[in-house]
Amino acid sequence: MRIATVNVNGVRAALTKGMGAWLEGAQADVVCLQEVRAPDDVVAAAFDGWQVLHQACEVKGRAGVAILSRHQLTAPVVGLPGVDATDPAHTGRWVEATVTGPAGPVRVVSVYVHSGTVDTPKMDQKYHFLDVMSARLDALAAEHERVVVMGDINIAHTPRDLKNWKGNLKTAGFLPTERAYLDRWAEAGWVDVHRALVGEQDGPYTWWSQRGRAFDTDTGWRLDYQWANPALAQAATAARVDKADAWDARWSDHAPLVIDYAL
Repeated sequence: MRIATVNVNGVRAALTKGMGAWLEGAQADVVCLQEVRAPDDVVAAAFDGWQVLHQACEVKGRAGVAILSRHQLTAPVVGLPGVDATDPAHTGRWVEATVTGPAGPVRVVSVYVHSGTVDTPKMDQKYHFLDVMSARLDALAAEHERVVVMGDINIAHTPRDLKNWKGNLKTAGFLPTERAYLDRWAEAGWVDVHRALVGEQDGPYTWWSQRGRAFDTDTGWRLDYQWANPALAQAATAARVDKADAWDARWSDHAPLVIDYAL
């Protein structure tokens, strides 16, 4: 099973810039999207022929997550169970379903975690979401034999995961309090599959600022992950980041993370 995840930075814009060609060439069984920023009817029409599970954000123009699958999607969950449903900023950030292909079921989650800004309500929203998400990870591990939680987590885990880590020690996305959540997931048995496959090296990064020459100099951050339980992680065989050949060839400020699992 080939599984990909990508923050599309607005699906309508991405499709006009070349996302469709990437999607066709990737030959993925499952693709998780974040920052879709479109209503249900637009998403369904854009991905005709796929099984689609989507949650739009109640705040127009923000967030939005989806699962695209070539195989049947069952037992859908739309929205993170237990999160503060009265805050519309928490919508469009979590969908999960079971993908049942020839090799049997895999529980798949597409998640978009808040970016956060230090000392603002956005940071409080992020920590609240991460608290509830961590509890949901415990439940998923207990309920499913094979599960993968993927998407734009908006946290670089270690200095290997961003180019200029020394200059970002007090920046949202690399705060010790944020990174501690990823430490806890690893301690609980979840595997950062991308890192496990590529080993200890700088990057490969998945996001580059639109400002300056960040893309050209590969001054990036690794913000997009596939976290799998051990039963699924041990089946992972290959990982790649589909980084564009040039700045003007990109269709998002993120690049897709693609991982193959031999099931």
